[in-house]
Amino acid sequence: MENLYAVVVTYNRAGFLQNLLDSFDRLGTRPARIIVVDNASTDDTADVVTRAAAAGGTPIQYERLPENVGGAGGFSRGVEVALAAGAEWLWLMDDDVEVLPGAVDALAKFTPEYSCLIGRRYDANGKPFFWQHHFVEALGVFLPVSRDVFRHSDVFRTNVGNFEGMLIKASVARSIGLPDPRFFITWDDLIYGWLAAQQTPVVYVNAFVIKKVREQRQVDLIVRHLNDSSDLSRRYVMRNRGHVAQYLRAHGKYHRVGFGAGTALTFLKELFRLAAVERTLKGTGQLWRGWRESRAILGDRSWQPMPAVDVKPRR
Repeated sequence: MENLYAVVVTYNRAGFLQNLLDSFDRLGTRPARIIVVDNASTDDTADVVTRAAAAGGTPIQYERLPENVGGAGGFSRGVEVALAAGAEWLWLMDDDVEVLPGAVDALAKFTPEYSCLIGRRYDANGKPFFWQHHFVEALGVFLPVSRDVFRHSDVFRTNVGNFEGMLIKASVARSIGLPDPRFFITWDDLIYGWLAAQQTPVVYVNAFVIKKVREQRQVDLIVRHLNDSSDLSRRYVMRNRGHVAQYLRAHGKYHRVGFGAGTALTFLKELFRLAAVERTLKGTGQLWRGWRESRAILGDRSWQPMPAVDVKPRR
């Protein structure tokens, strides 16, 4: 896997970032460069990056943004920087994970055949983290696949992404464009994977490469795990339905009635999350706020998808 760049987006989680950068240095095969995109953190993130860079491990490029543009904006900038620098592969991840020894080699086994893939990960307790989803275009929602997807094969065909270790070839990223910063948070990685799946197989592979470090409250629903959330996430889960609809519309796959049903299902899922995981319904107002904002986005006739990237890499 030539010229692999890791793109890490961080915001006010210097401790988690330090742990992630340390884990990169424990790899046998390492990325050619780590791009750390800092969403205008106010903690000691800059010091953590400076010390890590001075330690002489994996080369680090630090991109501090003037304001917090959310995870979506951070990944958009990080992918832009990596492509401009000549990356051939991009490994996209949040700051609250760590990479496992042998991760690059484990993923590299699949890259001769696949150009977009997601490896398995453990949760903070060291147990396999449930993630095997499929985006149902008619509803505009992603649903869990409950069966053991690796029972007969080490590759599961999916059509969504995840920015906790998604690996994507630069040529695919150039074609589908940068991650859309308009999402701010949530849905951005799922749709980025869906866009990739319009051009190339996107696969979930049977190789544990990531561990989630940040603990989250969750309930086990057997067919999936449901984690805790925040008022900001609740708002954007509903708000970004507007962008999801626009992407479906741009690809001729938007179904008004089905999408409306999917929006209702999304709302009910978030209500269940509030009740079952967080034991409150106080965040309901943010769901309604996000839904109203989604209507305005959906009604924007000037909306356009992210363009292909035509900037030539620097050599």
